[in-house]
Amino acid sequence: MRTQHPTVQLADLTADFTVDPYSAFRALRSRGPVHHARFPTGDEAWLVIGHEEVRAAFADPRLRNDVRHAADFEDDGLYAVGRNMLQVDPPDHTRLRTLVAREFTARRVQALRPRVEEAAGSLLDTVAADGRADLVAAYAYPLPLTIICELLGVPGDDRAAFRGWSTQVVALDDAEGSARASQEMAGYLAGLAEEKRRLRHAPESDLLHALVRGHHSDDAERLSPEELLGMAFLLLVAGHETTVNLIANAVHLLLSHPDQLAALRTDPELLPGAVEETLRHESPAPAGAYRYAADPLDLGGVRIPAGARVVLSIAAANRDPARFAAPDRFDVRRDPVATRAHLAFGHGLHHCLGAPLARLEATLALRLLLDRFPGLAFDGDGTPRWRASLMRGLRDLPVRW
Repeated sequence: MRTQHPTVQLADLTADFTVDPYSAFRALRSRGPVHHARFPTGDEAWLVIGHEEVRAAFADPRLRNDVRHAADFEDDGLYAVGRNMLQVDPPDHTRLRTLVAREFTARRVQALRPRVEEAAGSLLDTVAADGRADLVAAYAYPLPLTIICELLGVPGDDRAAFRGWSTQVVALDDAEGSARASQEMAGYLAGLAEEKRRLRHAPESDLLHALVRGHHSDDAERLSPEELLGMAFLLLVAGHETTVNLIANAVHLLLSHPDQLAALRTDPELLPGAVEETLRHESPAPAGAYRYAADPLDLGGVRIPAGARVVLSIAAANRDPARFAAPDRFDVRRDPVATRAHLAFGHGLHHCLGAPLARLEATLALRLLLDRFPGLAFDGDGTPRWRASLMRGLRDLPVRW
């Protein structure tokens, strides 16, 4: 077992970690799957980059999501907005997840197919005559935002404000703006929940209204006000930010690899595989939520002390050559069984509830876009401009057709 763990400066391993984190991961891989690292933001944590180790860590009960297990935890200022599933452990996690899981079953998600197709078609109709657009602003962003807002019952007139808050909340280059956006969104959601509460005895027409009412007669199983706020925040932000990036990243990858786009146009049956390959190759959520070691543990040949903060790098795990052949190659023909070993949606208790919805939205968005615009191409040189964000996503994607 190794005993010396010098802190790795990730900024020294790549020209720009936001633009290219993969060079840093490749440099680290030969040294082992677990490292004590300092991120470009200045934060320090144990960084797990091996696929096998990340998968095991996701399922290890000694690694907790509740920040109160952190060695440097001092007070109850726990949550930016409320209290949600990503910030708690069983049994609270089990209770919270159960309350919303029924809304994201495969059957319920498939029932949304006509609405997703309608919304995507309407967005494409809006820009078709222009011959060009920023695909992020015109399509990748508004499509999943529309669907998740409709599911939760966010009024249409409020969605533009919500879009701005959500983008700012996950930003890494403006901590003050992110905190302000979180506060504004919290205030908005609290007011919206109160409106739903006043309609307590009306039929459940949306998920937020259902959460306000509670799905059980036992008050112990209802959401507390803090939990209600946190769950609404998580579902709204996570319910669209990752899918925005999945759609835009997929289009950028396909346009950057004309042979792969040609293969997809020749055989549309490859489309689900293209979505999975995008999830693997350019994971929209590059890391899981912070974990905290409740007890000391050994991971990847490294001793993690109790109270340590641990980052599970999904982006690195999904390009681990020990798990994926030629991991840096984007290949829509990759064996789908092998590709679905990716960890883009996490693993274990915290596996993403919205995975079926994200897959449906991305698959339909790509199919309709490619069918409508056979001449789709970059409007410019295609150089990606990545957001400085907790997510892996593009600032914009200029295209023409």
